[in-house]
Amino acid sequence: MKNKKKIIFNAAFLLIVFAVTLYGVFHGENLGEMVQVLGNADKRWLIPGVICVVIFIWGESIIIWYMMRSFGIHVKKWTCFLFSNVGFFFSCITPSASGGQPMQVYYMKKEKISIPVSTVILMIVTITYKLVLVVIGVGIMIFGQGFLHKYLEGILPVYYLGLILNVFCVSFMILLVFHPVLAKLLMTKGLRLLEKIHILKHREGRTKKLEESMDLYNETAAYLKSHILVMVKVFIITFAQRVILFASTWFVYRAFHLSGTSALDVIMLQAVISVSVDMLPLPGGMGISETLFLNIFKPVFGAVLLPAMVLSRGLAYYVQLLLSALLTGVAQLTIGREKSFRQSKTFTEDGGKQY
Repeated sequence: MKNKKKIIFNAAFLLIVFAVTLYGVFHGENLGEMVQVLGNADKRWLIPGVICVVIFIWGESIIIWYMMRSFGIHVKKWTCFLFSNVGFFFSCITPSASGGQPMQVYYMKKEKISIPVSTVILMIVTITYKLVLVVIGVGIMIFGQGFLHKYLEGILPVYYLGLILNVFCVSFMILLVFHPVLAKLLMTKGLRLLEKIHILKHREGRTKKLEESMDLYNETAAYLKSHILVMVKVFIITFAQRVILFASTWFVYRAFHLSGTSALDVIMLQAVISVSVDMLPLPGGMGISETLFLNIFKPVFGAVLLPAMVLSRGLAYYVQLLLSALLTGVAQLTIGREKSFRQSKTFTEDGGKQY
């Protein structure tokens, strides 16, 4: 019953945010003219944009496959690709992308992958994913002052807020991993404070669950310390994965036969949007991503700004959502079924009786 209510809430929240976004973006705009401009775009340039989205999802699956092997778990690359699509689909439709990893753990369990192992792997994926954003964001802030003042004067507070939140998140996760005793102390005291000021009700089992969850960070720390080379490779793959997704906007730029702005500037502007919205509690950064795009890409796209936003977000978010939704359906139909079939077949061959 609780899960059904959560699903209904997430669906309603997604639809409300989507409706508000549509109204905010298209209210007062000449939709007929926009459709005409979209029709004149060179669709051939959108094909590599779609490929960027596929490579982005595939990149995470390679990381999962690679880390599984480091644990001695041999899973097919296709199965890992399905795991990735499950994660991206539920991240796209839930606030703060909170639903992705729990569902990945669920599907990994169907493949007989233990929850502690899958959780450690996905935690490292999350840390690396956000660390790449922090590296890009700090790099732009330190080395790209001219870029910041050229394109981002109007949204610098939003950018800095997003960067600070990402830095805090990554720092906190690293603290949890490498200083588990201190982290456990902080989490326990924080829990008691929340109970004391009546934000949370006191429950006897909550502290025990918190302590058990902290054991996971100990396991993650042990893995990281003993697999440094693996982590370096994961970081490099993640960095490439993110940049490739940002590059999809460059192909939109080329689709409108525009020139004068470098591919690097377009990619960095798209990175700025990701840094700014990543920690906000909105499904896929919906609403704020469109607003930021219309603000910072105005000197890049000029008269075709709104159609360009439609295509860029269409590739980076909606194509990703539709593709991952389709493959999540495939995952539902296939993951765990092959193992069950083999087990049933073995049981029958051994003289067992199926019911």
